[in-house]
This record gives sequence, structure tokens and C-alpha cells, in this order.
Amino acid sequence: MSDGFNDATARGNGSVRVGQVKEVTSLANPIVKDIKALSQKKTRDETKTFLAEGLKLVIDAAELGWTLRYLIYSKAAKGKPQVEKIAAKTVAQGGMVLEVSEKVMASITRKDNPQMVAGVFDQRWKALKHVELGEGETWVALDRVRDPGNLGTIIRTADAAGASGVMLIGDCTDPFAMETVRATMGSIFALPLVKTTVPEFLAWKAQAGVNVVATHLAGAKDYRTVDYKRRPVVVLMGNEQSGLPQELASKADSLARIPQAGLADSLNLAIATGVMLFEARRHLLTLDDAQ
Repeated sequence: MSDGFNDATARGNGSVRVGQVKEVTSLANPIVKDIKALSQKKTRDETKTFLAEGLKLVIDAAELGWTLRYLIYSKAAKGKPQVEKIAAKTVAQGGMVLEVSEKVMASITRKDNPQMVAGVFDQRWKALKHVELGEGETWVALDRVRDPGNLGTIIRTADAAGASGVMLIGDCTDPFAMETVRATMGSIFALPLVKTTVPEFLAWKAQAGVNVVATHLAGAKDYRTVDYKRRPVVVLMGNEQSGLPQELASKADSLARIPQAGLADSLNLAIATGVMLFEARRHLLTLDDAQ
């Protein structure tokens, strides 16, 4: 990486330097190259940052307390009140604002119909040891989820169902990949994410006082008959191809199954997770909750 990511903010003696505004028209600009490199997991891991696209998503993130390292907007968005407001906030917090050409914007967002606004944020992870579930809380735990679209949809669905967070067990796809972030529709900023291993999850489960409800083909219970009210719930879902390993399934408090008809022998992971989540939280959700 070039120094671009380190130049945006300077912290010393507890002070934060006011950010900068730059006009960029060249695809060869080193900061543009850095931002484009965030499409690669290696770069996201090294910088612990990620790219999110869309004005609404960037504004929602800022309102939830996420600080922008970079705000990037195309010339066509210049002068729009919402863009000017988020740009001023970014600069005040020490971030860098880039006003870029349409060509540069299209190269960063990598879409046929590129967004006019994008932002670079620091990744956030919550430590499993700090996860405590209170009464009426629900989390999702995903074992080795591999599809970015599935993961993004699950994060969005968990947010919509009123879940409190998402745990990623084992070798999961990166929640901060551009495709995943897009699929969350902004919910990536609303829910805490935990990265853990099978042994760590099982050790946490043993003392957390939670009801782990896992979907399993050998599940003896109709998912609608599980008691979701007695204790806080963790909905545990398996890998898209292989499902849950015995090591996890054997430690679940309930093994549940979703009844199916028709020729399809299985449900998409994101759909199945949504079905489980809304059933687990059915006694807690009313139409009055809707915004």
C-alpha cells in the first residue's frame, strides 16, 4: 500500500488533524489505486478497511457512528446538500474527501451503473468473550458460510428481524467484501460481527446461558415447535454444501428442521436462515415495530 491510507488522518498527542479535499481525475493516482485494491481480501486484511457504495449507505453509516477514512464522490454529485454535508463531516473528523471523474468512480465501484458516492471505513469486529445475550435477544451463528451474497443477505435479514449480531465460525467468506457489503444494504453498519472457531464457540456456549437452535437434516423437531422464549437464542446454521458438522450439531440444544414440499431437496442458506430468524423472534415482533 502507498501512504494514502496513513495520510488521511494524523493522530498525535490525542489530536486529530482536519482532513483534506482533493480533486482526482487520473486512474494512476496512488490513492485511487489503494481504494481499488480493496476489492482484494489481502488488502482489506492488511489495511483493516473496506469500501461501501451508495450515498444512503454512507450517510447511514456516519449516523451510526462510523468514521469515514475516505469519502469519494463523482463530479455529478457535487453540490448536492447531502453530499456536501457528509463531506464537511468527513473533513472535520480527519478523513479525506475525493472529488473524482466519472471514469475514476466507475473504476472504483466496478459496476455497469456506478454509484455517485462511496466511502472507505475501518473494519469492526466484536470479541466473542464480550458477547452477552439478554432476555429476548437473538444472534445468528454461521458455520463456514462461503457465498458472499448469502452472507450479505443474512446480515440484512438478521437486522430486519431484530437480531443483535452475527457470528462467523471457521473459514467464512469475508463480510467486508464489496459483494457482501452491497447485499447487506447498509445492515453491515448496524450489527456487530464476531469471528470465531468451533472450539471457541462451544466454550462460549457452555457458559453463555443461551439456547442454541441448529438446523439439521437429522433434526427431530419441526422448527415451529421449538421453545424460543425460555432463553436468549442463537440460531446456528451450517455450510451451504455440507451443513453442520457433528461437532457443532451434537452440542446444540435443539435440532430443528423446516418442512418442505415439492422437488427441491433443500433451501438456500439465506432463505433458511430468514425463516428460522423470523420464527425465533415471532413472539417479539409486531407491525408496530415497522418504521
